[in-house]
Amino acid sequence: MTVATRKRKSAEEGGAVFDRELDDLPQELRWREWMVRIEAVLFASASPVGRDDLARVVGQGASVEMLIDDIRAELTGRPYELAQVPGGWMFRTKTQFADAIQAAADLGDQSLAFTEMEMGVLCAIAYHQPIDRAGLADIFGKEVSRDLLGRLRHKELIANGPRSPRPGAPHTFVTTDTFLVTFDLQSLRDLPELELSKP
Repeated sequence: MTVATRKRKSAEEGGAVFDRELDDLPQELRWREWMVRIEAVLFASASPVGRDDLARVVGQGASVEMLIDDIRAELTGRPYELAQVPGGWMFRTKTQFADAIQAAADLGDQSLAFTEMEMGVLCAIAYHQPIDRAGLADIFGKEVSRDLLGRLRHKELIANGPRSPRPGAPHTFVTTDTFLVTFDLQSLRDLPELELSKP
């Protein structure tokens, strides 16, 4: 059965057919349509979209990476960009417009506002992962509350790591891809180097 026959049969049976290939369009228009499809998928998603997901909306011969390069070129001069982040690509506002956004309205996601202690614990986990609560207590000189760790887990910034070799094999904590995206990092290697104070 040919592709055209399959499409016709599915249409006759009432099933919607998504035409990835767009063979009826000239090459230039086909490329343009694939670009706007990728833009639409990325725009609709609040989280990064991976290559495999984007490839589902374009033809088999299309290069997702080349389409993304063309979209990026068109966004030059716009206040937002198409960024490659862990897990795929996503739209985000350019950092130089953060003050303008904040001044216009309280649009910032309040769920990502951090207390000083939350930020400290998040940094400790990022630099010392996998680390358990006892390890965090060694760093801060006091117990880190389960509630605080729960808030960081709720924001999907930390997750459970491997069991610690300490007695009782407690859970350890590690950062997530959401942590990398939130702090504009490609990987943990992009964390700033720690400046250790000299005794």
